[in-house]
Amino acid sequence: MNVFKSGEQMLRLSGRFTSVCVQQRGPLSHPRTALAHRRSCTVPSARPGRTLLEQQWTHRVRFLCQQVEERGQAPAVVSDGGGNASETFEGKVSFYKRLQGCASPSDVLDLVGHNAAFANISNSLWRLWETTKMMRIDQRRCELRLMLEHPGFRELCRRARIEAPHMLPIDLAHTLLAMVRLGILQRSLVEQTLLRVIQERLNDFDERSLSMLCTCLQEMESCSNTSALKEGLKLILEDRIPKIDSVVCLQKIMCMFGEDTSEAITKKLEMKALSMTDQFTLPNAQFMIITLATMNLNSRPLLDICSKKLAQNILYIPYDKLLRVLESCRVLSYKNFVLFSSVSQHLVNTFNMWPQKRMISLLLQLQRLRFRPEALLDMFADSVIQSPDSLTLRNLMDILQIYSFLNHDLKEKRAEFLAAVTHVLESYLPKMSPVDLLKAVSFLSHMEHFPHAPLEKLLQKECLDELLRDESSLSNGVQMKLFILGLCLRLDSPPLPPTLSPIPHLHGFLMPKQRPINPELLSALTSLFGMAAVRESVVEEQVYFIDFVVTLPDYVSPKEHSVPAQKSRRVAVLCVSLGSFCFGTTHPCSDLARKIRHLKLLGYEPRVIPVQKLNGMPYHMMMQILKNFLL
Repeated sequence: MNVFKSGEQMLRLSGRFTSVCVQQRGPLSHPRTALAHRRSCTVPSARPGRTLLEQQWTHRVRFLCQQVEERGQAPAVVSDGGGNASETFEGKVSFYKRLQGCASPSDVLDLVGHNAAFANISNSLWRLWETTKMMRIDQRRCELRLMLEHPGFRELCRRARIEAPHMLPIDLAHTLLAMVRLGILQRSLVEQTLLRVIQERLNDFDERSLSMLCTCLQEMESCSNTSALKEGLKLILEDRIPKIDSVVCLQKIMCMFGEDTSEAITKKLEMKALSMTDQFTLPNAQFMIITLATMNLNSRPLLDICSKKLAQNILYIPYDKLLRVLESCRVLSYKNFVLFSSVSQHLVNTFNMWPQKRMISLLLQLQRLRFRPEALLDMFADSVIQSPDSLTLRNLMDILQIYSFLNHDLKEKRAEFLAAVTHVLESYLPKMSPVDLLKAVSFLSHMEHFPHAPLEKLLQKECLDELLRDESSLSNGVQMKLFILGLCLRLDSPPLPPTLSPIPHLHGFLMPKQRPINPELLSALTSLFGMAAVRESVVEEQVYFIDFVVTLPDYVSPKEHSVPAQKSRRVAVLCVSLGSFCFGTTHPCSDLARKIRHLKLLGYEPRVIPVQKLNGMPYHMMMQILKNFLL
């Protein structure tokens, strides 16, 4: 299919045409017009979102791109001194080999300056990026400054702008991507020239060039030319999807389309990916899960295939990819017990090889997926007990969040673990903000632990006033945390010093959101125990919603003909979703664990029913399950 013949026509027809002179006038503009533009153009001020080069050397990069050539001027060609084609080819091969040996941008620019006749613009710019990408931040900053001050860089940008209409598509894509990654200002004339030339020659781009262009556009800010180019690219790619042969190319195209695409194109991309699953390598499987998260496409068949490959090769997945895969699973709300178990077992087997910071990051991702790796949590708790002073404040907060949310029972190690984290918490008390202190104390209260020193500091009048002064304290959970903390202090009844200040009464506290009652479950309970024995929608302590309270006589077993005692039992029937349990288990986590503990203290016998298991179940089977479950 054909796209618009020029960038200007595309912009006009897509409704995105603007009068920005730097985007209207490409390399073929008249020099007087360019001079007028140069005088009127102002340098934009640095913004926080700009790259380092854009913020510190905006003026210098803009100066490099000010010269504009006459309309129709051919690219500059340096004479080869009368040599034949064979000598020219040998010179280019020799230049390329020497280019690969350059270790810094200055080396590249020096080589290009002395071998202008054989220098390839695309290869030279790409080598500039390759020599800096592995450097330390401070070293890279220094090398990029030297690059910008080198006179050869100005000439290289000028040649890139002049030769752009005559480059091969793959060289155009390479050149633009190199400039973007080097941090050249996107509004510079050289980048806008490349964008316009690519728009005009988009039909000539092959699969590899389009793939690289997709990567480039993802890393660029939105402007009129990039938006128009994306629209043209989508038009071309929509027809080329069935012909794609490379898995990497397909994944880059999927990322470029993103989540803002039509359902028809999304289905095409998904079906194409499924048809290529036999070609997936381990890196392909990793990146496919990340790509699906970028598109917000929860394709269970694709995710299951990729997860199986990752689980089988978990030893060969690096940390950064493993972390991104888990993050993507969370974004997609995708859970795979085999994959998570493989990750957990791998971390257990290689525990001593992992730095503490990385281990905490992976545990956080597993916690957000509601997966409880029991053996790994036990091993990590041992390491905390052995060296608590190595924890930073951020590490401490993450650890408290993980163990309190997953409601992990450390058994005989519980007291040692709580003593270790309390020791670290007390060492950071002078530098903690009231909000962080409230979070830490709340996490510990979920674990039924109430250290005196943090509580005393939190309940000081100055600290409470600062927490409640903000009008958004209700929306950000401060009042809720304080209310739950007061409830824990009252119901759990920990031994506290008499000097501890009480938590102030919080006015306007919201009642818990009541859920609709399952009528079939209510009918089954009343049939089993009678109308008088069943109450529905009971609220305890303003926060704990109980679906049904069933009052039963206290007897040993329904199968034994024993005489019922005078004392009655109150059974709290809690209908919860599977998300209230740790994934793959019936182990309660987070708020449900605290709710069960407190209902027991209030005299109830909590019985938790996963509502998903009852949905669609025949009535007589539900009756039997409830009878066995409650009696």
